[in-house]
Amino acid sequence: MFEAAELGQRVSKRTYTAAVPKLRSEVLQAHFALREARVPVIIIASGVDGAGKGEVIHRLNEWLDPRGVDTYAFWKNSDEETERPYYWRFWKALPARGRIAILFGSWYSSPTVRRVYGKLSAGGFNRAMDRIAFFERMLVDDGALIIKLWYHLNRREQRKRIQQLEADPESRWRILPTDKKHLKRYDTFIKVTAQVIRRTDVAYAPWHIIEATDRRYRELTTGRIILRAIRERLKRDSLRSSELARHRRLPPAPRPPAKLDRVNLEARLAPTEYREELKRYQARLGRMMWEAYRKGVSNVLLFEGWDAAGKGSAIRRVTQAIDPRLYRTVSIAAPTEEEKARHYLWRFWRHLPRAGTSTIYDRSWYGRVLVERIEGYAEAHEWRRAYAEINDFEEQLSEGGIVLSKFWIHITKEEQLKRFRQRQEVPFKQHKITDEDWRNREKWESYALAVDEMVARTSTESASWTLVAGNDKRYARVQILKTLCRRLEKAL
Repeated sequence: MFEAAELGQRVSKRTYTAAVPKLRSEVLQAHFALREARVPVIIIASGVDGAGKGEVIHRLNEWLDPRGVDTYAFWKNSDEETERPYYWRFWKALPARGRIAILFGSWYSSPTVRRVYGKLSAGGFNRAMDRIAFFERMLVDDGALIIKLWYHLNRREQRKRIQQLEADPESRWRILPTDKKHLKRYDTFIKVTAQVIRRTDVAYAPWHIIEATDRRYRELTTGRIILRAIRERLKRDSLRSSELARHRRLPPAPRPPAKLDRVNLEARLAPTEYREELKRYQARLGRMMWEAYRKGVSNVLLFEGWDAAGKGSAIRRVTQAIDPRLYRTVSIAAPTEEEKARHYLWRFWRHLPRAGTSTIYDRSWYGRVLVERIEGYAEAHEWRRAYAEINDFEEQLSEGGIVLSKFWIHITKEEQLKRFRQRQEVPFKQHKITDEDWRNREKWESYALAVDEMVARTSTESASWTLVAGNDKRYARVQILKTLCRRLEKAL
């Protein structure tokens, strides 16, 4: 695979000096065009140790407009990173639309190194590659341009480069403790890297292998690859919207079984029984949350449901039981400009809790397949692929040791109308009822279909839905507290 990058290609100083001004200008103009088109760009700089990746990144920062570029080096993991799922660190670095992120190290680094040193099985490695492919496909579907660069040196050149750095007192600091260690396993690294590239070299995110022996050749080739990728992307984006819509048109989804109809909305709790059960399960939840903190077990709770279903009051009964130092509540409304500039899951990844703490989402990422679907904020091809994206996200939470609890609070249409009218009549509740609530009510059947499909397609073994009988608020609150205690008890 790497034979074409071991040809000894070189560029003379004269040729390099003549080519750089024009290339710099073209790359810069392409950067400006990307900004206007609001295309997020991810440049991954990977390769053999000593191949000059850092030098290339310095050159790119020199050639591009620094106001639109962010560079991230993924090396040692911080305590914040180790306490969250692996991909959290990468979601933090994803660029906004119109910006460029240069990644020195990436989601490829850990599985590659772990496989080389025998710390990752063949099956685990394949699953890691599948996740990478899914992640990159998801980013591209959302509009990102991914440019993946592999800088190659043969074993002799790598050893020579390390020896040169060692001999120069001013450059010796650039040798990492792992460089010599990796050199001893050069053949294994090349074998594993070849597997990485074969499994993830796809049309929407291809790998570019660059011979890195000669600095000038390396830099010119990098600039030309980036320029060509940007121009091709801008050309594709010039297709008329009608053509894009035709290419993305999907067949209608089949109607799933009506799961909401199975919820027993006649369930009730008498006031006396409610007070006893509430006290009991709140005390139990409070104790278990402290135990989770001591053991480093994180929790994510999300609440969805009909307007006026009682999400807010249910959340209050949960938080009353938990020490305020152990949780954070995130209320999800319409996305901000900062959030709209990135993949819709970005704003949820950023709020994930550290080890031993909890994040409570008052509405969640399921807005993609509910309100955004029904109100037309997301196109059909966007919300339909969201089921797989959400399942992958939640699987990563589970793999990261997070206990995920998902609640849909269900009520009848008649109960909702009763609560709407009560809110209109009670002065301190009038702020809770809006014209949008009444408009949403007119689309009850469409929302019910969307909820049924959501539950059917995203209730997995590690992230099952709890459908809460919400006509009686007392019963709903206790059902939620019981479920949380049961999940935590199992996890602990």
